[in-house]
Amino acid sequence: MTTPLFRKRPLAMLTAVSLLPLALLSTQAYAECERGDLADIYCDADGDMVADRPSDESEWANPDTLIFAYTPVEDPAIYSDIWQPFIDHLEEVTERDVRFFAVQSNAAQVEAMRSGRLHIAGFSTGPTPFAVNLAGAVPFALMGSDDGRFGYTLQLFTHVDSDIHEVEDLKGKRVAHTSPTSNSGNQAPRALLPEFGITPGEDYEVIYSGSHDQSMLGVVAQDYDAAPVASEVVERMAARGLYDEEDVRLIYESDSFPTTSYNYAHNLHPDLVDKIEEAFFSFDFAGTELGEEFEGVEKFIPINYKDNWQVIRTIQSANGVSYTPENLEE
Repeated sequence: MTTPLFRKRPLAMLTAVSLLPLALLSTQAYAECERGDLADIYCDADGDMVADRPSDESEWANPDTLIFAYTPVEDPAIYSDIWQPFIDHLEEVTERDVRFFAVQSNAAQVEAMRSGRLHIAGFSTGPTPFAVNLAGAVPFALMGSDDGRFGYTLQLFTHVDSDIHEVEDLKGKRVAHTSPTSNSGNQAPRALLPEFGITPGEDYEVIYSGSHDQSMLGVVAQDYDAAPVASEVVERMAARGLYDEEDVRLIYESDSFPTTSYNYAHNLHPDLVDKIEEAFFSFDFAGTELGEEFEGVEKFIPINYKDNWQVIRTIQSANGVSYTPENLEE
């Protein structure tokens, strides 16, 4: 098996290649077809809310080297090592070289897939609809347990020494949200907290930290009065000893949301898609660094965007979100 190339040199080409004109990506561009919220370069004839594979077989991508990216994280170098066992498995099943692409932002990750430079990707919960509608991403898997359970919650933390004990106490405070497109870090609290009489941006000052990690560390350092974060992220941070759980207090927790979606580009050759799905669904987490990092995860489970992201689309709709490049880059 060939050693994955990302160990040998950085994947600079993904950030250096100029953007491809939208019209060159598909002959479907601006065609008269059903597309819902999808960008004009995609069609959705079957109504599943994701981009159809191009009808012209000459447009099916079948690259010798696959580019894989995980959602932006605080320390991409750590995650390139954590994902190595899966990368090896993906190479073996697909019989292709696989390169790990460490993305710096949600917008860069979505753009990389839209322009054909990214083939397989894990998109965070909130940015997933942007990836679907702007980049032709097709969600097909989530991390879950053997019994099919999956999900995470929005958790709202404050410092243990603060005077905040319930959601209503956030009035007049400085609260760290992660980024505009984040589900648990921004969209969900904007949709859910008004039920408690607290409207983010009106009843408290919103400060964008850039990531769940930074939000949580800011609460610990008392740079922020509170922060809504994803339970799965802070649990991993605590497991790595990045903060002391006794330094914070949980004041609110939501119902469960779907976790990071795993996607392939809509224009991949169907035979290659079959191999990619086979690699995901046959991967054994047990005894790997990936299994240790994502505690409680035992396998990838099949999902579909239309059903499993309905709650997220509802939250985003309540926030007036439209799936445009401008909104993604805010």
